[in-house]
Amino acid sequence: MALVSGPRQVGKTTTCRAVADSYLNWDNMDERRLMLKGPAAMATALGLDQLQQQPPVVVLDELHKHTKWKVLLKGLFDTYGDRAKWIVTGSSRLDVFRRGGDSLMGRYLLYRVHPWSVAECLHSDISDKIIRPPSPIQEEDWNALCLHGGFPEPFLKRDPRFTNRWRTLRHEQLSKEDLREVTRVQDLGAIEVLMLLLQERSAQQLVYSNLAPEIGVALDTIRRWIDLLGRLHLGFLVRPWFKNVTKSLRKEPKWFLRDWSGIADEGAKAETLVACHLLKAVEGWTDLGHGRFELRYLRDKLKREVDFVVVRDGKPWFLVEVKKTDVNLSPSLIHYQTATGAEHAFQVVLDLPYVQANCFAHRKPLVVPAKTFLSQLL
Repeated sequence: MALVSGPRQVGKTTTCRAVADSYLNWDNMDERRLMLKGPAAMATALGLDQLQQQPPVVVLDELHKHTKWKVLLKGLFDTYGDRAKWIVTGSSRLDVFRRGGDSLMGRYLLYRVHPWSVAECLHSDISDKIIRPPSPIQEEDWNALCLHGGFPEPFLKRDPRFTNRWRTLRHEQLSKEDLREVTRVQDLGAIEVLMLLLQERSAQQLVYSNLAPEIGVALDTIRRWIDLLGRLHLGFLVRPWFKNVTKSLRKEPKWFLRDWSGIADEGAKAETLVACHLLKAVEGWTDLGHGRFELRYLRDKLKREVDFVVVRDGKPWFLVEVKKTDVNLSPSLIHYQTATGAEHAFQVVLDLPYVQANCFAHRKPLVVPAKTFLSQLL
């Protein structure tokens, strides 16, 4: 099976239905009654007992809302797994529910869907190579990504008023629907306050000991709540990279929103846009079997910092420092490439024009346009 996870309204259902031969949605009352009858009834309705030229692709949407969805899915796959190709998708909550046990272990591969990226504006295929050749993005597409974010509806409509309304609605769905469904926390009002604070702090280091008194809860509670909001895809954490894993876990992470369109500070917005592209790349490369990739950042006691380091199979591969306009090469980038032995080091500048050249052909630290660099990722 394929379990398809990702943020709300990122296009999971639309994408999966495009390749489906059959589609069952838990939110449809008639189809829900069918699914409640069990695997045999579902197999009969899907025609899995009949000879077919090739196994059909069956999409099961919002199935995790069924209290015993894992039991149903396990029985369905164990009995009829070879008669269909199964895709299970739903809202962002699927990833939270998936973590609640291992009864499906060994029966699925996870694929994570991300908002639109520069490379996705240019290509509709998945390249066999990890790094693509550079390609120029249309100026209107680039402006739409910067202004409206990468979620499909606002990106395609490109209407500021619609984007503002969509952003408000998404926040309300996360705070008023998703949180209530996946958590037993009584003080939801305090989590909503935390969400508002996190909306203002994208691209910043989170100091849990400062956040806890602001919200009025314990330190461990703040850690759990931020982890939950990450699983619900409000944003994501980027942890510092150390060879010592325990030391890395003790250090405070940086926080990034999934939707950069509403960030007021231009520097934080630029860093968040690049962070989302890098996260999409590292998770995509991992899901596609190219290796084990991680997104981290670098910082030492002298406060020398590099925004991102992409780690490949446990070793730093390339460094990324993000700037809006500054083309003066960061000394920290030079220092950390020597210290880590990373193959590449890039200062990615958003306002530079596109250059038709392969960023990854160079080993020494280099100032590169964001339009060029991001076109080479996923």
